[in-house]
Amino acid sequence: MISFLFGETVYRPIYNFLIFVYNLIPLHDFGVAIIIVTLVLKFLLIPLSKKQIQSQKKMQEMQPKIKEIQEKHKNDKEKQSRALMEFYKTNKTNPFSGCLPTIFQLIFLIAIYQVLFNISNAGLLVDPKELYSFIPNPGQINQYFLGIIDLSKTINLSQIDIKVIPQIILIVLAALAQYVQIKMMTPKTVVQNKNSQPDMSQIMSKQMMYLGPLLTLFIGIKFPAGLALYWLVSTIFAIIQQMKVLEKEKTNS
Repeated sequence: MISFLFGETVYRPIYNFLIFVYNLIPLHDFGVAIIIVTLVLKFLLIPLSKKQIQSQKKMQEMQPKIKEIQEKHKNDKEKQSRALMEFYKTNKTNPFSGCLPTIFQLIFLIAIYQVLFNISNAGLLVDPKELYSFIPNPGQINQYFLGIIDLSKTINLSQIDIKVIPQIILIVLAALAQYVQIKMMTPKTVVQNKNSQPDMSQIMSKQMMYLGPLLTLFIGIKFPAGLALYWLVSTIFAIIQQMKVLEKEKTNS
């Protein structure tokens, strides 16, 4: 049931929208179609992602006080939990408020990932069973982005040649963009007492700053290049949005 709902309400609309855009644009560049669809989806998700950014920023600002409460009640977990809940209530903050926007964005991420993966896995042939009756079937899709990157190909590390250099550059740019995005939202290190326990949130944030780009590199190498293009455009959009939201927050404060 859940799979059916996901397919009919998220997967198929994105699939058809991508093919619609591909049919519409001049020269039928699949890479340009991916960029347009990615930007449209990101614009639609702006209210959710904005709320998530604001929630993350507020939690960052509260980290020193949270750390202080944790240290004060480190020997009494129950008292620590009550103190933290009271602190969140006083500051009108829900530590889980950023989860719902993340879940919605994850659903769309999974959907567009499956769309690109399935089309690429089918040799860039459109599945007529997935198309709505009013969407023309273009048949074989032009797999090249700007005529130089084959969006259906993965990288074979044992057979690197000059033809895959643009694809490698695309993957590296996606990983670098991921690093910048995570670094922007990573809280600054709080000076700790020598006897205090390590701040796990800071440790995890620092690890994600490197694990995120490494994961992007892995995805870019192991999966079709169309996914790397989606990842790059999506991450650049997120970086710009984060800059705008944080700049506005700073102006209003």
